[in-house]
Amino acid sequence: MNHLLTVVVTGVSVGSLYALVALGIVIVYKSSAVVNLAQPSLLMLGTFVVASAATVHDLPFWLALLIGLIFTVALSVLIEKFLVRRFTRHNAVVAASVMTLGLDFALVTEVDRRIGARIIPAGDPWGSETFSLLGVTVPAIRIAALAVSLLFLVGFHLWLQRSDFGIAMRATAERPDTAALMGVRLGVVAATAWGVSGALAVVAGVFLVGFPSPGLDTSLGDVALRALPAAIIGGLDSTTGAVVGGLLVGLSEALVLGYHADLAFLGQGLEVVAPYVVMLAVLVWRPAGLFGTQEVRRV
Repeated sequence: MNHLLTVVVTGVSVGSLYALVALGIVIVYKSSAVVNLAQPSLLMLGTFVVASAATVHDLPFWLALLIGLIFTVALSVLIEKFLVRRFTRHNAVVAASVMTLGLDFALVTEVDRRIGARIIPAGDPWGSETFSLLGVTVPAIRIAALAVSLLFLVGFHLWLQRSDFGIAMRATAERPDTAALMGVRLGVVAATAWGVSGALAVVAGVFLVGFPSPGLDTSLGDVALRALPAAIIGGLDSTTGAVVGGLLVGLSEALVLGYHADLAFLGQGLEVVAPYVVMLAVLVWRPAGLFGTQEVRRV
């Protein structure tokens, strides 16, 4: 029973990080109808900046985190302004999405080249501390990850529902032409969405490379890629779906990894495949995702 509780807590904490990354994908899609396939590379690049500043240049962790956030937010806004907007102003959102895939390959390749064979610790303050409750031992960073993720998710939900920007984003997602006529600056909404998306990616990345992971290495991009099925499972236009999808992906991965001995007959590395299996099962049942809007056409 304790083993199951440990697996579930681990799955929920990691799933909450996937939810943050998936939320970034969703808000970009809601603001511009572009699927940001470069999100994993932005996560990896932002985390690399934080880890390098903290470990290589020996800066305090919180200052390194601030530098990583500023760098990634600025880069995300520049990508939207100088690359994505060239496509979206002509309604070429599919071409823009494909472009972000090429950008992802370029950024990941460059970060991999800089990391090489090294493993760079993020320098986070939690280290290898553990937390025990009712016989369940969990790394302290997992508890911190869950708490920070919940704080971000609840805060963003309130911001989206009650702020002027939230109203503008929802109007842009539903009726962009009407929103523009009502004075909503679509470019500002899209740039803000990309900036927030980059910030969420960095926060998630810092926790993903923490204990029990030895640090940042070239495999982080593959880990971050699992946020894409999380966004698709929940529905690309649903912030609630991003949370649910992230939790489902985290739990499926943790359960398969936690009980790999019982699933050995299915082969090695099943935990990598599990999120995509869940995604396919959901899409067969609901092609738009669990909370996605079903498109209705009159014939």
